[in-house]
Amino acid sequence: MDIAPAPASVAAEPPPSAKRQQVLEAAGELFIALGYGKVSMEAVAKQAQVSKATLYAHFPSKDVLFATIVGDACARNALGDNSFPEQVDDIAAALRQIGLRLLSFLMLDRTMAIYRVTIAESARFPELGEAFLAAGPLVFVERMAAWLDRQCAAGHLAVPDARLAAEQFLALLRTTGFLRATLGLPQSYQPEDSVPAIVAAAVTLFLRGYAAAQESRD
Repeated sequence: MDIAPAPASVAAEPPPSAKRQQVLEAAGELFIALGYGKVSMEAVAKQAQVSKATLYAHFPSKDVLFATIVGDACARNALGDNSFPEQVDDIAAALRQIGLRLLSFLMLDRTMAIYRVTIAESARFPELGEAFLAAGPLVFVERMAAWLDRQCAAGHLAVPDARLAAEQFLALLRTTGFLRATLGLPQSYQPEDSVPAIVAAAVTLFLRGYAAAQESRD
């Protein structure tokens, strides 16, 4: 998965303010309702009831605005401070915690709506796809890779390529249930298709490949 680096302006955003949050909420609604291409910065300013000067002071371009919507949602739901536990006594339990938080976020209606907008329009607007990848999947992969490296140092895992392993863990979570949600189809109600069951199976398979020798014997 080739992912572009996040725009510097996204990382440099100040702490959320009321007006900034107004803009993000309004822009998210417009992107979901109309698609990326049909939404102008002027329309966002009008929907958010802020001046264009205020809008551009926070977000210099539409792709930065879109990236911030994705990044903020990830930070609140899947990439918060508690997403990657530092004190790990049970590596399987820690991986389940990460997987449950991530997959539950990915399956949210709003997350799926933004994802569909990206898939539908990124071919025409490459900056949309780049913004989405940089603000969402890349952040997760890099943070999880760093966490996996720490777990290797602690003796819990034996991972030769932490970034690849992080991408593989993400891929293990995106089963048919994720595809059905992407397509807007009703979910299966089989027990094995529930979020906890998908996460548990992913963790089991992941550890078969990457558990340290002593963890495998426990």
